[in-house]
Amino acid sequence: MKPNFSKSKNGLLPVIVQDATTKTVLMLGYMNETAYNTTLETGKVTFFSRSRNGIWVKGEKSGNFLHLISLETDCDNDTLLAQVHPEGPVCHKGTDSCWGESNKMDFGFLSELEQCIRERKEEPRENSYISHLWSKGINKMAQKVGEEAVEMVIEAKDSDAALFLNESADLLFHYLILLQAKGFQLQDVVEILKKRSR
Repeated sequence: MKPNFSKSKNGLLPVIVQDATTKTVLMLGYMNETAYNTTLETGKVTFFSRSRNGIWVKGEKSGNFLHLISLETDCDNDTLLAQVHPEGPVCHKGTDSCWGESNKMDFGFLSELEQCIRERKEEPRENSYISHLWSKGINKMAQKVGEEAVEMVIEAKDSDAALFLNESADLLFHYLILLQAKGFQLQDVVEILKKRSR
Protein backbone atom coordinates (compact mmCIF):
# COMPACT_ATOMS: atom_id res chain seq x y z
CA MET A 1 0.00 0.00 0.00
CA LYS A 2 1.28 3.45 -0.88
CA PRO A 3 2.33 5.65 2.06
CA ASN A 4 0.14 8.57 3.07
CA PHE A 5 2.41 11.61 2.78
CA SER A 6 -0.47 13.94 3.63
CA LYS A 7 -0.44 12.68 7.24
CA SER A 8 2.59 14.86 7.90
CA LYS A 9 2.41 18.68 7.81
CA ASN A 10 5.64 18.90 5.80
CA GLY A 11 4.92 15.84 3.64
CA LEU A 12 7.83 13.90 5.15
CA LEU A 13 7.62 10.37 6.51
CA PRO A 14 10.29 8.62 8.59
CA VAL A 15 12.16 5.76 6.92
CA ILE A 16 13.79 3.02 8.99
CA VAL A 17 16.64 1.50 6.99
CA GLN A 18 17.51 -2.13 7.77
CA ASP A 19 20.02 -4.52 6.23
CA ALA A 20 17.95 -7.14 4.40
CA THR A 21 20.40 -9.91 5.30
CA THR A 22 21.66 -9.18 8.81
CA LYS A 23 18.50 -7.34 9.97
CA THR A 24 20.68 -4.66 11.57
CA VAL A 25 18.95 -1.26 11.73
CA LEU A 26 21.35 1.05 9.87
CA MET A 27 19.85 4.53 9.96
CA LEU A 28 16.74 6.70 10.04
CA GLY A 29 15.93 9.16 7.28
CA TYR A 30 12.96 10.95 5.78
CA MET A 31 11.21 10.72 2.43
CA ASN A 32 8.73 12.92 0.68
CA GLU A 33 6.73 11.58 -2.25
CA THR A 34 9.44 12.51 -4.76
CA ALA A 35 12.15 10.71 -2.79
CA TYR A 36 9.86 7.69 -2.43
CA ASN A 37 9.16 7.50 -6.17
CA THR A 38 12.83 8.07 -7.05
CA THR A 39 13.83 5.24 -4.72
CA LEU A 40 11.42 2.84 -6.43
CA GLU A 41 12.51 3.94 -9.91
CA THR A 42 16.29 3.79 -9.37
CA GLY A 43 16.63 1.05 -6.75
CA LYS A 44 18.88 3.35 -4.71
CA VAL A 45 17.46 4.72 -1.46
CA THR A 46 16.79 8.43 -1.84
CA PHE A 47 15.87 10.77 0.99
CA PHE A 48 14.66 14.28 1.54
CA SER A 49 17.37 16.08 3.49
CA ARG A 50 15.88 18.47 6.02
CA SER A 51 19.23 20.25 6.50
CA ARG A 52 19.83 20.69 2.75
CA ASN A 53 16.13 21.16 2.03
CA GLY A 54 16.30 18.90 -0.98
CA ILE A 55 16.46 15.39 -2.44
CA TRP A 56 19.65 13.38 -1.97
CA VAL A 57 20.66 9.86 -2.92
CA LYS A 58 22.41 8.15 -0.02
CA GLY A 59 25.95 7.47 -1.22
CA GLU A 60 26.01 10.00 -4.07
CA LYS A 61 29.25 11.49 -2.68
CA SER A 62 30.75 8.56 -0.74
CA GLY A 63 29.75 5.75 -3.10
CA ASN A 64 28.14 3.97 -0.13
CA PHE A 65 24.76 3.45 -1.77
CA LEU A 66 21.82 1.66 -0.18
CA HIS A 67 20.51 -0.79 -2.78
CA LEU A 68 16.80 -1.28 -2.28
CA ILE A 69 15.40 -4.76 -1.70
CA SER A 70 11.95 -3.76 -0.47
CA LEU A 71 10.09 -0.68 0.74
CA GLU A 72 7.05 -1.26 2.95
CA THR A 73 4.66 0.92 4.92
CA ASP A 74 3.58 0.30 8.50
CA CYS A 75 0.00 -0.36 9.63
CA ASP A 76 -0.87 3.38 9.59
CA ASN A 77 0.81 4.10 6.23
CA ASP A 78 2.92 6.85 7.80
CA THR A 79 6.27 5.13 8.43
CA LEU A 80 8.45 3.27 5.92
CA LEU A 81 10.76 0.29 6.31
CA ALA A 82 13.49 0.06 3.66
CA GLN A 83 15.21 -3.31 3.45
CA VAL A 84 18.56 -2.76 1.73
CA HIS A 85 21.93 -4.13 0.77
CA PRO A 86 24.40 -1.46 1.90
CA GLU A 87 27.50 -0.75 -0.14
CA GLY A 88 30.02 0.18 2.55
CA PRO A 89 29.52 2.06 5.83
CA VAL A 90 26.20 3.84 6.23
CA CYS A 91 27.01 6.53 8.80
CA HIS A 92 28.85 9.70 7.78
CA LYS A 93 31.25 8.92 10.64
CA GLY A 94 32.38 5.79 8.81
CA THR A 95 30.58 3.21 10.95
CA ASP A 96 28.30 0.45 9.66
CA SER A 97 25.26 2.04 11.30
CA CYS A 98 24.35 5.42 12.76
CA TRP A 99 24.38 3.81 16.20
CA GLY A 100 27.94 2.54 15.80
CA GLU A 101 26.73 -1.07 15.67
CA SER A 102 28.70 -3.50 13.54
CA ASN A 103 26.65 -4.81 10.64
CA LYS A 104 27.44 -8.49 10.65
CA MET A 105 25.36 -11.61 10.65
CA ASP A 106 24.20 -12.72 14.07
CA PHE A 107 23.48 -16.42 14.40
CA GLY A 108 22.03 -16.09 17.89
CA PHE A 109 23.34 -18.79 20.21
CA LEU A 110 25.83 -20.01 17.62
CA SER A 111 27.44 -16.56 17.58
CA GLU A 112 27.64 -16.70 21.39
CA LEU A 113 29.25 -20.14 21.13
CA GLU A 114 31.79 -18.82 18.62
CA GLN A 115 32.63 -16.03 21.08
CA CYS A 116 33.09 -18.58 23.88
CA ILE A 117 35.40 -20.66 21.68
CA ARG A 118 37.44 -17.54 20.89
CA GLU A 119 37.69 -16.63 24.58
CA ARG A 120 38.84 -20.11 25.58
CA LYS A 121 41.60 -19.86 22.98
CA GLU A 122 42.75 -16.41 24.07
CA GLU A 123 42.31 -17.02 27.82
CA PRO A 124 42.61 -20.76 28.45
CA ARG A 125 40.87 -22.24 31.48
CA GLU A 126 42.20 -25.24 33.31
CA ASN A 127 38.97 -27.27 33.35
CA SER A 128 37.66 -26.16 29.94
CA TYR A 129 37.19 -28.83 27.26
CA ILE A 130 37.56 -26.15 24.57
CA SER A 131 40.86 -24.92 26.06
CA HIS A 132 42.03 -28.54 26.24
CA LEU A 133 41.30 -29.04 22.53
CA TRP A 134 43.12 -25.82 21.63
CA SER A 135 46.17 -27.09 23.51
CA LYS A 136 46.17 -30.35 21.52
CA GLY A 137 46.42 -28.58 18.17
CA ILE A 138 44.82 -28.76 14.76
CA ASN A 139 45.31 -32.50 14.23
CA LYS A 140 43.31 -33.37 17.34
CA MET A 141 40.56 -30.89 16.42
CA ALA A 142 40.27 -32.34 12.90
CA GLN A 143 40.26 -35.87 14.32
CA LYS A 144 37.36 -34.97 16.65
CA VAL A 145 35.32 -33.58 13.74
CA GLY A 146 35.90 -36.84 11.86
CA GLU A 147 34.90 -38.96 14.85
CA GLU A 148 31.74 -36.94 15.47
CA ALA A 149 30.79 -37.08 11.78
CA VAL A 150 31.06 -40.87 11.76
CA GLU A 151 29.03 -41.13 14.99
CA MET A 152 26.31 -38.90 13.54
CA VAL A 153 26.12 -41.01 10.36
CA ILE A 154 25.79 -44.17 12.45
CA GLU A 155 22.95 -42.65 14.47
CA ALA A 156 21.25 -41.45 11.26
CA LYS A 157 20.83 -45.11 10.24
CA ASP A 158 18.95 -45.90 13.48
CA SER A 159 15.64 -44.56 14.74
CA ASP A 160 16.74 -42.90 18.00
CA ALA A 161 16.12 -39.20 17.31
CA ALA A 162 17.68 -38.04 20.59
CA LEU A 163 20.98 -39.82 19.87
CA PHE A 164 21.04 -38.49 16.31
CA LEU A 165 20.45 -34.92 17.50
CA ASN A 166 23.09 -35.21 20.22
CA GLU A 167 25.67 -36.46 17.74
CA SER A 168 24.66 -33.66 15.36
CA ALA A 169 25.25 -31.12 18.14
CA ASP A 170 28.65 -32.69 18.90
CA LEU A 171 29.63 -32.46 15.23
CA LEU A 172 28.56 -28.82 14.91
CA PHE A 173 30.34 -27.88 18.14
CA HIS A 174 33.64 -29.46 17.08
CA TYR A 175 33.29 -28.03 13.57
CA LEU A 176 33.01 -24.50 14.99
CA ILE A 177 36.22 -25.09 16.92
CA LEU A 178 38.01 -26.38 13.82
CA LEU A 179 36.76 -23.42 11.77
CA GLN A 180 38.35 -21.00 14.25
CA ALA A 181 41.53 -23.04 14.35
CA LYS A 182 41.76 -22.47 10.59
CA GLY A 183 41.09 -18.73 11.05
CA PHE A 184 37.45 -18.69 9.93
CA GLN A 185 33.97 -18.09 11.32
CA LEU A 186 30.55 -19.52 10.51
CA GLN A 187 29.88 -16.33 8.51
CA ASP A 188 32.62 -17.30 6.04
CA VAL A 189 30.85 -20.58 5.28
CA VAL A 190 27.46 -18.85 4.99
CA GLU A 191 28.90 -16.40 2.44
CA ILE A 192 30.02 -19.31 0.24
CA LEU A 193 26.59 -20.93 0.49
CA LYS A 194 24.93 -17.63 -0.44
CA LYS A 195 27.14 -17.31 -3.54
CA ARG A 196 26.28 -20.86 -4.56
CA SER A 197 22.55 -20.18 -4.29
CA ARG A 198 22.65 -17.40 -6.90
